[in-house]
Amino acid sequence: MRTLGLLLLLGTVILPLASAQPRFTYPDLVRRLTDLEHLAKLPAPGETTKQWSSYDRASKYDEPTGKYIHWDANGDGGGIIRTEGNQSVFAEMEGPGCLWRIWSATVKEGHVRIYLDGATAPAVDLPFTGYFDGKHTPFTRPMLVHTTTANGYNNYTPIPYQQSCKIVADPGWGQYYQFVYTTFPKGTQVPTFTRELSPVDSAALDEADRSLRNSGPRDPGTKYVKSDLNGPIRANGSVVADQLAGPRAITLIRAKVDLPAAPADRDVLRELALQIRWEGETSPSVWVPFGDFFGTAPGANPYRAFPCGLTEDGWWYANWYMPFGQSAEVKVINEGKVDRKLKLEIYHEPLPGEVAQFGRFHAKWHRDQFLPAEPERAIDWPMLKTTGRGRFVGVMLHIWSPRGGWWGEGDEKFFVDGEKFPSTFGTGSEDYFGYAWSSPTLFFHPLHNQTFNSGNCKGHISVNRFHIADQIPFQKSFEADIEKYYANAKPAFYASTVYWYLAPDGRDPYQVVPVAERANYYVQPVVQKVPGVIEGEALKVLAKTGGNPQAQDMTGFGDQWSGDAHLWWTDARPGDRLELALPVEATGRYDISAQLTKARDYGIVQLWLDGKKLGDPIDLYDANVVPLSGVKLGRHDLATGQHKLTLEITGANAKAVPSYMFGLDYVKLVPIK
Repeated sequence: MRTLGLLLLLGTVILPLASAQPRFTYPDLVRRLTDLEHLAKLPAPGETTKQWSSYDRASKYDEPTGKYIHWDANGDGGGIIRTEGNQSVFAEMEGPGCLWRIWSATVKEGHVRIYLDGATAPAVDLPFTGYFDGKHTPFTRPMLVHTTTANGYNNYTPIPYQQSCKIVADPGWGQYYQFVYTTFPKGTQVPTFTRELSPVDSAALDEADRSLRNSGPRDPGTKYVKSDLNGPIRANGSVVADQLAGPRAITLIRAKVDLPAAPADRDVLRELALQIRWEGETSPSVWVPFGDFFGTAPGANPYRAFPCGLTEDGWWYANWYMPFGQSAEVKVINEGKVDRKLKLEIYHEPLPGEVAQFGRFHAKWHRDQFLPAEPERAIDWPMLKTTGRGRFVGVMLHIWSPRGGWWGEGDEKFFVDGEKFPSTFGTGSEDYFGYAWSSPTLFFHPLHNQTFNSGNCKGHISVNRFHIADQIPFQKSFEADIEKYYANAKPAFYASTVYWYLAPDGRDPYQVVPVAERANYYVQPVVQKVPGVIEGEALKVLAKTGGNPQAQDMTGFGDQWSGDAHLWWTDARPGDRLELALPVEATGRYDISAQLTKARDYGIVQLWLDGKKLGDPIDLYDANVVPLSGVKLGRHDLATGQHKLTLEITGANAKAVPSYMFGLDYVKLVPIK
């Protein structure tokens, strides 16, 4: 047998024999935070990445029936494995492994303790706030430990362990948690984490922090060859930017496009598409609308993440490491009706090591592909479904929700290698993307971003997350879902751009999407008004004894409110009255009715007209926000002019949150002839 002379490169560790087990130092693991080349290396058997979180444990898979139970359960703030005394057990893992990411939405002073390798003393014992406040070594580097301006707490400091990891919490720790960790193949040697790092270990964290802080187009080094394209792409045409012979790796793509001003740039960036074929394949591995490929939509929204982004001077960049063996073809397609000027730069370099150790880079864009067949899983919206061997490394999600309302209650769920219950089960869409509490505030970070939000989560939203150290390896198959609570009919549309690596014999099922399906679908719905009614939000306030009457936009709750709004009376208490002017155009006898609003924090209200009580008090409690239509208020003789409609809060349903709110959509006067 021929002696094996190849060197296997894992991180920065050179192993003398291909059969030797990996041995990682702490700096080796820290470098995984920024090692894009490692993402392209196909995973070894036994390597997994999973997540412990506080997801609602009511969600279960029933193996005897093959059914998913309470799959949309949403009490995700406090799920745990079990209690031990007064402590909550958050996570238990067997090593060798490494904890890559800690996240929370609400951190308080209750201690969270991390026990490693069976030790009786915790390796980390801090108030949960201490993992994120930047005051406790080594959790002090701002790119690794930060709180987004949109309320998410994140800690990316690696915490390795050789044998085991157990995480417990005292009462008063807060709400919501996620712990993402990798388990390495058996026999892998890793150090046991300690907060007292050596100078070498600390320097590695400093370097990772610096690299992430300087996110932007990568320095291509000295081994690269650059291909340039500078010219027009004709309408309804395409241009081959380059055809490369391998083995090599594309290490940087930079581009500038002449775009119209926003919002016209949105459709242009969807009419253009980037396509890459590896090894002469028939179906491309990369096919994404141009702007979406670089991680943001709609339109050109500057941001700087570590693997891709858009600089302030208009350069789109992608730092993904894209290896190939025989050939690569990069093409830009223009399916619009106007010529576009494009400047494109492709940097590529020799491939280190054997091509067989690398997967091929894939990136695809889609809407509503491969929705689950199981009715009980209707809430799961697949971001990616693929088969073969590879790694999931990131996603950009574009949401179009013109009626508003919080779109992101849905949890992420990752099914690896045919799992029936996902090994990653999240706590909310915004939690997965690194923020919290449905914040519309933009935030920017090397690993996760909210690059666009039309305001109050109504309209367009663009979020992304990139998995570098916390990439998800798979051997046979991978499915990444995110729960979608609103139906397309609301309307509420999702579009995802997904990034992953796949072995050449794997299956990428995503096809080219016609331009008609990827542009122009984000149309503002027409506001519907019930004819012949008096809108509640238009009524003049004559007097009040308490509370705050105001117009409220109801588009976030559906399209069943006339004019998409109602009169909303908040902060009132039992006994408070609100007097409204009710105009009558002609003297006569009228049937009077109304549409009100019901919700879990609404009260019981008595209505009066010109001092005359209108029936019995009306209970406006409901577990959901819904309209109460056809409320009959009787027949009345009314003279031309202004009348007085009075509302009085009398109490609340025993099931209600005692906020005593009230909503009036409209009043309808029907003449009796």
